Amino acid sequence: MRVGYVQTSPAFGQKHANFKEVESLLDGVRADLIVLPELFATGYTFASHEEVEQLAEETDGETSRFLIEMANQIGGAVVAGFAEREGKRYFNSAVMVDSGGIMGSYRKIHLFNKEKQWFSPGDRALEVYDVRGAKVGMMICFDWIFPETARTLALRGAEVIAHPVNLVLPYCQEAMKTRCIENRIYAVTANRIGTEQRGEDNFSFTGASQITSTTGEVLSSAPKDAAHRDTADIDLTKARQKNINSFNHLLNDRRPELYW
Repeated sequence: MRVGYVQTSPAFGQKHANFKEVESLLDGVRADLIVLPELFATGYTFASHEEVEQLAEETDGETSRFLIEMANQIGGAVVAGFAEREGKRYFNSAVMVDSGGIMGSYRKIHLFNKEKQWFSPGDRALEVYDVRGAKVGMMICFDWIFPETARTLALRGAEVIAHPVNLVLPYCQEAMKTRCIENRIYAVTANRIGTEQRGEDNFSFTGASQITSTTGEVLSSAPKDAAHRDTADIDLTKARQKNINSFNHLLNDRRPELYW
């Protein structure tokens, strides 16, 4: 399976310009799965509820329609973050699409910092989807710091985690090595670059998007300060083999009855 990421520098509120950047970066790319950053179309640093209301979309809105075009272009599935509207509620969400349309969506469970002012926490269970015979789950950014997120996806059969992010803390790329080792899965972490100074906030994003293997090997790492794209071939049989040795099984040896 060929997986990849696109690392972008979104302009806040400029959806069409952000679409064009992605389209340009994906030119000539063929892959089974491509991951884009969290909130790639809108930018991250909202300053008012009015901005959220203006920029949020229903799952089948223009952002998903654009992503379906990109799925056709690459010949595979695309996962990307977007601001979701459902009635009077708003979510920091990710959507998975292929050339046939929307495959599924995920609402970020663990909100970071002022996201709690603009978004409701995710209210749906973590799910796993079939992508070209691979089992793919989604999580978003700060979910990485809660090991239960990746573990739950692994227990549900995920072999690959699609991980749209807008990282400002310096730890995630290293931590994803552990997430992958402890679950024997692959992860595609798609980050953004640049800064957003809006209202009282001034965020600098860390780039360094990353494809991580089941043994914690970094198969691809993007620059910290430049738009970038890359792909890597992964061997799904390695994610399906959970035996550490002839006595230990990574998931079956768990003792949840003793965990708090």
